Amino acid sequence: MPFYKDKYDAIVIGGALAGMSCAMKLASEGKDVLILERHNLPGGLATSFVRSGMEMEATLHEMMSLGMKEDPLYIREYLDEMKVVIDWLRVPDAYALISPKDNIDIELHPGRRPDGTWICADEIEAQYPGTRDEVNRLLELCKTVYESVLFLNDHSLSKVQMLMQHEALVKTAGYSAKEVIDASFDLPKDVVSILSAYWIYVGQPISTLPFTIYSFLMADYMMGGSFVARGFSHEMACAMAERCIELGVQFEFCQNVDKILVRNGAVYGVRTSRGDEIYADYIASAPYPNKVYGTMIEPQSEVPAEARKYANAMPMSVTNFSVVLLLDKRPEELNIRHYSVFSSDCPFDTDVFWKEGRQLGGWDYLTTICLNYANPDCVPDGMTSLSITTLPLPESFMDVKADDYFEVKRRVAKEMIDRVSTHLGVDLFEHIVEIEIETPVTVSHYTGNYRGGIYGYQHSMDNSVVARLEDLEREFYIKGLVGCASHQLVGDGMSCNINNGRIAARTILEWMKEKNA
Repeated sequence: MPFYKDKYDAIVIGGALAGMSCAMKLASEGKDVLILERHNLPGGLATSFVRSGMEMEATLHEMMSLGMKEDPLYIREYLDEMKVVIDWLRVPDAYALISPKDNIDIELHPGRRPDGTWICADEIEAQYPGTRDEVNRLLELCKTVYESVLFLNDHSLSKVQMLMQHEALVKTAGYSAKEVIDASFDLPKDVVSILSAYWIYVGQPISTLPFTIYSFLMADYMMGGSFVARGFSHEMACAMAERCIELGVQFEFCQNVDKILVRNGAVYGVRTSRGDEIYADYIASAPYPNKVYGTMIEPQSEVPAEARKYANAMPMSVTNFSVVLLLDKRPEELNIRHYSVFSSDCPFDTDVFWKEGRQLGGWDYLTTICLNYANPDCVPDGMTSLSITTLPLPESFMDVKADDYFEVKRRVAKEMIDRVSTHLGVDLFEHIVEIEIETPVTVSHYTGNYRGGIYGYQHSMDNSVVARLEDLEREFYIKGLVGCASHQLVGDGMSCNINNGRIAARTILEWMKEKNA
């Protein structure tokens, strides 16, 4: 018997979050879908690993866009619609920012009070009197832009309608976060730094970060808070995979797609590395355009010149360097007081941090996550799960030779552990039970993502989500082929990838409808 069907409605290349999200949506509409995943597990980077008999979180610092069960945000609504069951735990704080050179040491919490004011505005007011009203006003503007972006996710409007119904989005869309904050809000430099701490999670300094992206991030985190899965990233991935299968998706592992087959400008199937040719008129692709247009399209003569230019012109966003630690004492005994801490060893300046992202080590801005504070059962009692992360640019590792790789990653990891040890006043090296080091090379090897990118393409002022919406149709260079991962419209994180999958499915459903009209 043939292993695959003669033809599917759609093939999804890659069983990570975006691919599974896309497949779920298509299958829920009655479509016959095949997922081909190169690994033996679902989820892509949303995974975990076991060391010394204990599970360690490999990826997820926190999940945004969920909101509380009684007041859900759009990702929780979508997962609920798809009947995906995940045991979410709310992260207690938003973040702490510690910058000794600026005299900044503050912890912020998400949420709004019954009168509509923001909790973090009161926390900032306590240290910087007279700033509450301006912080509230800034966050209200962020919330307004956030709601407009969500509306436009699912609706098309004329330019006149946009201006009439979404004035705040239209008026701020052409400006960076720094430009809007400096021009419209009277806030001290330190407060601006405090409200810029999340910049690392979008991989762009606030001087070139579109205010649209800044608004979405701040409103999302500060309004709904963030969450982790009780069973780590792997629980989230497995729950989505299980739901795909329940909906009738054929989910095949250890199946690497080598070629996307194209004829007369339209896809008609794929070929796996073992030689299976599988047919469908619609394909959602996790591999980056660089790889798709550079090596995967067969024949290469079907690749439009514009597609090659697009793939080569888009600047890659950040990758990651993480040190994942299992420690032999409780967080309190190690002077670890917060779930999420952003720390800077130089005066806070996102442009400086961005430039440092091109170098190998010597990074002044680090993020530490203590999973115990969100998930007390993540490790046995008396132990701590701690990760130290920064998000450098892919070029930071481009000159590392294979023979030097292990020495380099250990040197950089030691440097990061030393920095955090100094902040804590505790020598973490004395308490390490297990350690894993994740580099851009790790990401590239595991996912096949171009240059180890985790956030797709840079959301700079000349290439923001607003600009991409304008050019969305132009990116469909081959009929029936749509992107389905971080390199797609939104990028930037796991909730965005789930939304990217939903957008890819909606695009395919619209194409199917047009074809059958």
